[in-house]
Amino acid sequence: EHRRDSREPMVRESHQDRELGACPRESPSFHSRFTTLTISREPQSKHGAKDGAVGTSQGCGSASSRRATTTTTAALFEPGGDGQTPQVVVLVGAPGMGKTAMVRKVMVEWREGTLHTQFDFVFCMDCKAIVLPMEASVADLVSQCCPGLQVPAGKILDDQKRILFIFDGFEALGFSLVQPEAELSSDPREVKPLELTLMSLLKKTVLPEASLLITMRPTALGSLRRCLKGECYMEILGFSAARREEYFYRYFENPNKADMAFRFARGNEILYSLCVIPVISWTICTILEQELCEKKNLLECSKATTRMMMFYLSQLLKHRDRDNPQVFQQFLLQLCSLAAEGIWKHKVLFEEKEIKDCGLDQPGLLPFFLNERIPREGDHGSVYAFTHLHLQEFFAAMFYVLEDDGEMVSSLGRLEKDVNKLLESYNKSRKDLNVTVRFLFGLVSQKSIEYMDKTIGCRISPQAREELLKWLQGRHRGLSHPGQALKVSEMDTFHFLFEMNEKTFTQSALGHFTDLDLQDTRLTLYDQMALSFCIQYWAGLGCVTLQGCSFHWQDPKAELDASVPCSAVSGAGGHPDALVMRRQEELPCPIHLLCRALRHGNSALQVLRLQWCRLSETCCAELAALLAELPGLTCLELGDSSLGDSGVRLLCEGLRTPGCRLRILR
Repeated sequence: EHRRDSREPMVRESHQDRELGACPRESPSFHSRFTTLTISREPQSKHGAKDGAVGTSQGCGSASSRRATTTTTAALFEPGGDGQTPQVVVLVGAPGMGKTAMVRKVMVEWREGTLHTQFDFVFCMDCKAIVLPMEASVADLVSQCCPGLQVPAGKILDDQKRILFIFDGFEALGFSLVQPEAELSSDPREVKPLELTLMSLLKKTVLPEASLLITMRPTALGSLRRCLKGECYMEILGFSAARREEYFYRYFENPNKADMAFRFARGNEILYSLCVIPVISWTICTILEQELCEKKNLLECSKATTRMMMFYLSQLLKHRDRDNPQVFQQFLLQLCSLAAEGIWKHKVLFEEKEIKDCGLDQPGLLPFFLNERIPREGDHGSVYAFTHLHLQEFFAAMFYVLEDDGEMVSSLGRLEKDVNKLLESYNKSRKDLNVTVRFLFGLVSQKSIEYMDKTIGCRISPQAREELLKWLQGRHRGLSHPGQALKVSEMDTFHFLFEMNEKTFTQSALGHFTDLDLQDTRLTLYDQMALSFCIQYWAGLGCVTLQGCSFHWQDPKAELDASVPCSAVSGAGGHPDALVMRRQEELPCPIHLLCRALRHGNSALQVLRLQWCRLSETCCAELAALLAELPGLTCLELGDSSLGDSGVRLLCEGLRTPGCRLRILR
């Protein structure tokens, strides 16, 4: 495209954006939703990351401030450490990291004249969608990119320094990057086989002063490296913590909905960690927006982490070849086996030989799931990893429940599909298996089994449900002392049951227990939702002890970053304090979910202990309602609370109601 003074619109909505931007309302403009990404100018080390991203780099949690910055597209063609402005920029990123979004942003800014004004002509090729001829010259490629071009292609190519070629998704071309040097072209009008023409551009034998921007997944990056000269490598690491929140506010037009959605994601450590990947942030926002269309809030949201991962997987595979489902089923079995073996061995990096031994070296499928780490000088062979540790844990859980007709055990024949071994190892010492076990519960829910079969074409075996039920019942019996009431004292039990999200399973799992006993636990909004879900179906619950627990509806560390102007993303009046104040005014009392669950149905509750929970007078109206509605409640303990005179008056109103049978108030 040629940037003309009229600045008429030129950006066509790309195929990928239509796919990933689908939502139940008209899409907002591209500008309003684009959120700045964290980009590294050089490959990262092998060290792990606190955010768990273990793909091409280790996610933006691992990048030091010297190497990686939250940056705009202007940095793509900025001078490097040597003071030289790069002519060739290779932008690398895992699927869903935002490569195409960056390209679109470059095009929009250039067209509007706000950035990249050093170029008069920008030719962008979507390598995933464009149909190229077998033979072509550079001039032919220019004409095909812009069929309505008024200026002759030959004249455009005369001023090389003012031209930028963009190849988006370069690996999709599937060309061999090994071509004889002698056959490369130096004339932009010379017709050659397409591989030679493109190689001539890469090797700078034709239009040596033109600039190139290449986006690609890390696969085959090693061979591309050998073709280029004077290139600069940049890697998209995803969203920083502040930008994750900004994205939620940009996605939702309504700041109240954005606030609820972000609190929901922030309270779930797994989801929040996965939000480092932009396409997963989009997945979560899309699902939560649909929930908010049906409900006024997310307090009853039934879309647990596993359901969101399955939706993400369905989007990832939307355009894969479905001609041979058996091939995909076998690939997925091997992939899940690799993931599970890695989880057992604390392993996140896999060598090329392992990939081949597992039969995963299939170019049509592998890039959707595993990323080839950017090769470093001196590396021998390729190294692969899942985009994020939690994705590896998701596929590891699938290993135990995917049906395989009994033909396959493991890619290397060493790992058995023994659900009980996984559960017992977690119980005894391997607490790092928590996320895998949580996904296991989510995968065997009836809704998950149906979704995987209809949408993704995978059969999940329901046999593990009985093993999971027996394990939950047995682990808490073992923790309860003989002669004492059977109690549940592990928060993860509620996470597991909430992940499955089935009333009858929850009733069966908790039916033999009478006491809930959690102490000194920090309960996030997500924790409280899980607890509330389980309590409302716990018919025999007679005693609730939450000594020293704290109830949080928002993370004080996760307030809107002061560097993000609220007027731009939240409509909160342009000052962070205004948003924080509005949040605090609109939040229910801290124990709202707990009390609502306890009032659900015919509660058998007799004892409620909330000592050292530092409750305030805002909780007293909920407690008074409990006193009025639960005739079996005989003991209420509120030690070390700051109820105030007005709070105690509210409690007294509850005590005076005819339904109150309380005997002990501490």
